Order: sequence, then structure tokens, then C-alpha cells
Amino acid sequence: MKLLIVLLIGVLLQAGEIRVALAANVSYAINDLLKEFYKNHKNAKVKITIGGSGSLTSQIKNGAPYDIFMSANMLYPDALYKEKIALTKPIVYAKGSLALLSSKERNFSAGLKLLLSNDIKKIAVANPKVAPYGKASIEALKNANIYDKVKDKLVFGQSISQTVAYTIKATDLGLIAKSALFSPKLKMFEKNKNWVEVDSSLYTPISQGIVLLKNNKTAKNFYNYILSKDAKKIFKRYGYIVE
Repeated sequence: MKLLIVLLIGVLLQAGEIRVALAANVSYAINDLLKEFYKNHKNAKVKITIGGSGSLTSQIKNGAPYDIFMSANMLYPDALYKEKIALTKPIVYAKGSLALLSSKERNFSAGLKLLLSNDIKKIAVANPKVAPYGKASIEALKNANIYDKVKDKLVFGQSISQTVAYTIKATDLGLIAKSALFSPKLKMFEKNKNWVEVDSSLYTPISQGIVLLKNNKTAKNFYNYILSKDAKKIFKRYGYIVE
């Protein structure tokens, strides 16, 4: 009887706890999103695991106990839905965009052509095999007709957050998620001095999808919140496009 009571207490304590697999580009906005969510869900607890969308998808397919997946594209959550791992059809919660960042002040008037400069030895880019922003970056370089000339300069991060770290500490420039520029750590960098938006016509818009993986109250509440007007205000504040 005592064992049963202990088990029941354990279940009740964990009832409001969920795990969210989060695309790395959203890591900059997640604290503000959680702060707003907790205002109306004081007993909830959201545990976040951050990574490249491809890597997180592999974890989910291998049985990782996530309740929600917030991807950096629609491809991965759509695959989970088709394989009947996700309970809901993917919905776009925000659209991301690319920026070109340098820790040093530069003349960005040439756009991506700046990467052709002999002064630029290393360029940070997210791994296109696991990170949607990496795939978009390679697409942009190819459509700008400079990929073949700069491919030997590329340094790949396994997620967009790792790519940001490389950009600031180890490379001359980096192609990153624009959302990262609104984080406290990067707010000192100025537009047109340290960064510039990448021409959006050079890559496919990055529609980011969310799916529900487990059917429980807290997960549903968080899922609905991410698609709400309150969440969209926060996404917009972090440089995302919302509809």
C-alpha cells in the first residue's frame, strides 16, 4: 500500500512536466516564451532539449520521450507525422530568415559577394545534413553563384547555435539565423556594421513546424500557446516572420 502511495505521488508530481525538442534557432527566444507561458500555467514545467532538427528527429524515432517537437523546418515533423510518430499534422509556428554576421565591422554593400574576398578565410555555416538553416545557407550560396568559390572556406556547426559560436570566436563571418541577433549576447552587434540580412530571394523560406508527440494536458496547453497571438508577438520580436 505504501509503495502504491509513493508511486501515485510520483506520478502526480510529474503530471505537469513535459519535454520539448527544440530547434537551436529558437533557443534565443525560448526563455521569453516560457516566461509568458508560465503566467497562465503556474504548475507546469517545461524541460527543453536543444539541437539540430535532424538530430532531434533521429532521437524521436529512436524513442526519446519528448512531448512536443519544434523543428526548424516542415520536412522533419512531416516525416514524423507520416510515420505516425507525431499525433498532429505539422503547423507553421514561425518563419525564419538568414543573416550574415561578423564580430568585426565590415562593409556589407556587396552582400554575399563579400565572402569572395581574400581576407575572408573561414565562413561558419550550419551543417545542411541536420540543420535546416544550414540547408538554406548552402542554397543561398549556390543561387548567388559563389558556392564553388567559397566551399573550401566553410566551417560547419552541428546546429545554428554552434554556428553562431563559431562565427563569433573562430571564423571571419557566418551565415546564421536572424533570430540569434536579438539575443542578449549578440545585441551589441549593429545592423550594416556587423550584420546584414541575406536576400530572401536566394533561399526557400524557412517555415518552422510544430507537432504534438504525446497526448497530455500540459503538452496540449504548450502546443496551443506556441500557436497563439501572445507567442507570435514574441517570435516577431526575435526577428521571425509570423502570420
